[in-house]
Amino acid sequence: MSQSGRGGVGEAPSFHEMWRELAPIGRDATTRGYRRYAWTAADTDCRAWFQAQAESRGLAYEVDRNGNQWAWLGAATYKDPTAGDAVVTGSHLDSVPDGGAFDGPLGVVSSFAALDELRGRGAEFTRPLAITNFGDEEGARFGLACVGSRLASGQLTPEAAHRLRDGDGITLPQAMEAAGYDPSAIGPDPERLARIGAFVELHVEQGRALDLSGDSVGIASAIWPHGRWRFDFHGEANHAGTTRLVDRRDPMLTYAETVLAARREAELAGAVATFGKISVEPNGVNAIPSLVRGWLDSRAADQSTLDTVVAAIQQAAREYADRHGVDLTVVRESFTPVVEFEHALRDEMNKILGGAIPVLGTGAGHDAGILSGTIPTAMLFVRNPTGVSHSPAEFAAEDDCVAGVLALADVLEGLACR
Repeated sequence: MSQSGRGGVGEAPSFHEMWRELAPIGRDATTRGYRRYAWTAADTDCRAWFQAQAESRGLAYEVDRNGNQWAWLGAATYKDPTAGDAVVTGSHLDSVPDGGAFDGPLGVVSSFAALDELRGRGAEFTRPLAITNFGDEEGARFGLACVGSRLASGQLTPEAAHRLRDGDGITLPQAMEAAGYDPSAIGPDPERLARIGAFVELHVEQGRALDLSGDSVGIASAIWPHGRWRFDFHGEANHAGTTRLVDRRDPMLTYAETVLAARREAELAGAVATFGKISVEPNGVNAIPSLVRGWLDSRAADQSTLDTVVAAIQQAAREYADRHGVDLTVVRESFTPVVEFEHALRDEMNKILGGAIPVLGTGAGHDAGILSGTIPTAMLFVRNPTGVSHSPAEFAAEDDCVAGVLALADVLEGLACR
């Protein structure tokens, strides 16, 4: 993989140098996982890294109204808001709590490396090219995934965004302002998106399909429909040592039974359902809870199956709640329908890559999926030999990362240099 050729700008950091620079940011010394939450100090450092990479390559750097970062090559040619010819690549730099190194950052680092590869080849761009870092993709702080791309595409209104709060009660606008950004302008960005003719996101695979097939790189076919539901189980706080079992209204029992029901219903339907986050009040060792709040994440290959699974989980939760004298409310906090990536772009990428690239679906959500309703989008996956994701054990071998960069460079050359 060539790491030279920056059009006279100077020597670019190699993929490995970029990876080493980014690796320490937001990494917890104890868990070895990443805590790069939106609009925090770690996020600020990631953003500074992105800006430095852009400017070191002579790219035109800018931040849009929603805090998404952009690095443009051929900036003078993308001023026409109706052109619709720009080719964009990138991903995100934030993480889930104690997440892995590859989910998101691999796509951003690979984007800069792919540009370096193309410059090293002497590629002549006939279309504007941009690299982007979308903000708050994981939703770890405010509970809603893909905030940056949802705002840009109009799927999240400014009013709804202003209501988002983190666990400490800090609103999204307050967090943005504290990080030095003006939240007053957040909202749809149709003119910017109108410039884009194709968005290609490279991502580490969150599963083992490529490992099982023996391929380093794959192309995404679709993203399963998925959503997040908040279950609030209201009981009665009491003393853990003096309250008879028969006298208790313990919401923890109902929650626990609901977790088991979620696993059972998902298994029966061939779907997935996970309670991965919980909040307990008053959260005392010697206290029966008054409130247990749990968040369900569920995904399935089709909408009908997902609806069936979530309805069955809710029904089971209500039956358990009635049995234990517990009140239950359920709120759907986010939902993304099935995403079929544009077949024409997907087929063109496959042709560029020689026609022998496996095409696979995924249960994970991405910015490319959010944007697919507005602009043509596609995804490349890089093999993850363990299939582990959202964990410090997440991994991609160096040879596969290089293969991903070269595949992305080939795709960008085919789309932007013809």
